[in-house]
Amino acid sequence: MASRRIAKARGEAKGFTLVEVLVALGIVATALLAGLQATSALTRHAQRQVDVLLAQVCAENELIKLRLSRQMPGVGDASMTCEQAGRVFSVVLAVRPTPNTNFRRVDAQVLDGETSVLRLSTVVGRF
Repeated sequence: MASRRIAKARGEAKGFTLVEVLVALGIVATALLAGLQATSALTRHAQRQVDVLLAQVCAENELIKLRLSRQMPGVGDASMTCEQAGRVFSVVLAVRPTPNTNFRRVDAQVLDGETSVLRLSTVVGRF
């Protein structure tokens, strides 16, 4: 209270100094930058979840086709395309023998261009 009276008596202006304003501005800018980075990370994560979900639908569709054919799949690789939600993915099926001749291992890898999005593996048996 006494310092206010002294300031009034001297005729000093009330308010913040330029240094105080710049420090506050720096703190606000840092907080906004941290918020922007967090928002960006959340957006990337959400896009990754969408990619994995669509890739999972593509891979499961191909594995279900194998099961519904009711035939033992031939050993080898096959590639096909899958369109989900307006996006085109490549699905690579790799059929490999197992020690038990009644079963085959099937790997379905889903690619978005050159980037691998998802890989599912299963075992298919004789029907």
